[in-house]
Amino acid sequence: MQEKGFTLIEMLIVLMVISVLLLIAIPNIVKHNQMINDKGCEAFVKTVQAQVKAYQMEHDTLPTIRQLVDGNYIKSNKCPNGRTIYIDSSGEVHEGEK
Repeated sequence: MQEKGFTLIEMLIVLMVISVLLLIAIPNIVKHNQMINDKGCEAFVKTVQAQVKAYQMEHDTLPTIRQLVDGNYIKSNKCPNGRTIYIDSSGEVHEGEK
């Protein structure tokens, strides 16, 4: 009785096709993930800007990022994409280094 199954060549071809599909899919997933983190950072900057205004109304002075974190206005000074945020001298919130 002859058993039916995949030969070594057939298995290698299937693995090669799967590898090619993964090579195509992974860069798109990484790019999409980066775009999501960038959009999340834009939203975080807007949220921090609102918290700056709230702090300013309560204390009549512009806060630093450290004061916002210590006062539980925000949890962190980092965006979802890992970049830090800062507040300039006019009270505007920006992403990146000063």
